[in-house]
Amino acid sequence: MESKISQGNLYDFYGEMLNEHQREVYEDFVLNDLSLGEIASDRGISRQAVHDLVKRATKQLEEYEAKLHLIEKFVNVRGKIKQINNLCELDDGEDYKKAMDEIKDIANDILEEL
Repeated sequence: MESKISQGNLYDFYGEMLNEHQREVYEDFVLNDLSLGEIASDRGISRQAVHDLVKRATKQLEEYEAKLHLIEKFVNVRGKIKQINNLCELDDGEDYKKAMDEIKDIANDILEEL
């Protein structure tokens, strides 16, 4: 299951960099959850060809992430935004001032990362 989620994330960020045929097959396998046999039957190719295409496309998408780190940056920024949301829940008082200072630090970290 985690692999499908990972593949979905890779596709969301880098799918447009695949050629049309790769995109269509990858979408059928990862997003539409079709089996290798179903895809092979629909496209008139072998199950092995579908397997190889999905494997190559996944490797290509992983290489893009290794070079560009867009998913990693997205996950980091999302985590920092969750921290900010949690800090915004505090009431007035000394904790509020400290929270505002932390929010500024986190916001600066996000700006530096982008």
